[in-house]
Amino acid sequence: MERLAKRIRTISPSLTLAISAKAKAMKAAGENVINFGVGEPDFATPDHIMDAARAALDRGYTKYTPSAGIPELRRAICSKLRRDNGLEYEPSQIIVSNGAKHSVFNVCYALVDEGDEVIIPAPYWLTYPEIVKTCGGVPVIVRASKRAGFKITPEQLKAAITPRTKLFIFNSPCNPTGAVYSEAEVRALAEVCTEAGIFVLSDEIYEKLVYGERKPFSFAASSEAAKALTVTVNGVSKTYAMTGWRIGYLAAPKDIAAAIDSFQSHATSNPCSVAQYAALAALSSPEAAVEEMVARFARRRLAMIERISDMVGAYCIIPDGAFYAMLVVSGAYGKHFGSRKIENSVDFADTLLEAAKVAVVPGAAFGADDCVRLSYSLSMKDMLEGLDRIDAFLLSLQ
Repeated sequence: MERLAKRIRTISPSLTLAISAKAKAMKAAGENVINFGVGEPDFATPDHIMDAARAALDRGYTKYTPSAGIPELRRAICSKLRRDNGLEYEPSQIIVSNGAKHSVFNVCYALVDEGDEVIIPAPYWLTYPEIVKTCGGVPVIVRASKRAGFKITPEQLKAAITPRTKLFIFNSPCNPTGAVYSEAEVRALAEVCTEAGIFVLSDEIYEKLVYGERKPFSFAASSEAAKALTVTVNGVSKTYAMTGWRIGYLAAPKDIAAAIDSFQSHATSNPCSVAQYAALAALSSPEAAVEEMVARFARRRLAMIERISDMVGAYCIIPDGAFYAMLVVSGAYGKHFGSRKIENSVDFADTLLEAAKVAVVPGAAFGADDCVRLSYSLSMKDMLEGLDRIDAFLLSLQ
C-alpha cells in the first residue's frame, strides 16, 4: 500500500524553491548573492493599507467572517471590476480567498474531473500544471513561439481542443514572459472557447503592471457568452505590494461561485479577517500610488532590456507587463564552465549561482528549457550588477 495518495504523488518538485533555498543558504553564509528569482514587489505595503489593518485590530475584527469574504470587500471588488474591466457582477459571484493561487486551485477543483484536459499555454506559471494534476486533470501544453512574443494563436488553441477539454487557463499579463495580449487577440481566443463551449480561468493578477501602449483586456469582457464560461482571478498581492497578506479573489458565474463558496467553507473557512479590511483599503487606493510603483518598474524594465541587448550569447523577448523577462540562454548549452558542462536551464542556473553568485529561475520550471526567468522586482543597483555578472559569466564559458 502506498503511504501517499496518488494525487499528491503527481506533484513535481519546485525548481524555484530548490534554487531559492540554495541562494538563501549562500547569503546566510555571508556571500553576496543577487537574486533575480523573487516574484514580489520590493516595496513596502502602503501606509494607508497598514493603517486600515491596525484599525481593524483596534475594532476587534478578529473573528470568523463569511467564508466568501466580508460583504464590504465583495462589493468593493464588484466596483473595481465594473470600473477597471467593464464587468458587472453581484457580490454573491465574488469569492475572496487566501491569495490568487488559492483562487486558481478553487477554480480547478470546482471544474476539473478525473481525466479532463486543461489547456495551458507555455511558458506557463509553474503552479498551473501541478494544480491541474492534483485535481485529477491532464495538462495539455500549447507552446507559444518567441516569434509571436510568447503568445499562442487562436489556431493553436483550436487545434488543442478535444472532446475531453474542460478548461483553458489564460494569463495576461503573463508570468513568466511578461506577454500582454491585445484586445483583438483576447477576443479571438474567446471566440474559440465559446464555440467549443469550454471554461476559461483568466488569471489577471498582473493587470496593473503594464508598460508602453499595450493595455490588458479582461477575457470575460469579450462577450456575454465568454463571460458565462469565464472565471476571472485577481488579487491585491502584486498591485499593492501585499504578497504576504494573502488576499485573492475570483468572479464567476453564479453556480460556480456557489460551489466554490461551499468548498472553501469546508477547506479553509474564511480568509484572514484583518487582511480583508486591508484589502478593502487597497481597492480604494488612489491611482497615483499604483502609478508610481508601475513607473519604477518601467524604468527597471527599460534598463534591463538595454543591458541584455549588449550581451553576447543571450537575448530576451521584450516583456510588455508583469515584472519578468525570459532570458534565452540556449546559446550557452554545450559549453563548459571549468569542468562543468551546461546542457539545460537547470545546469545554467545552478552553475551561474555557484560561479557568479546570481540566482535565476530555470526555464524548465515554466516549460521553456531554453530560457531562465529574471525578475526586475529588485533594486536598480542590484539588478544592473547582477546583469553585469551574467554577462561576464556568459563570456567566460568555453
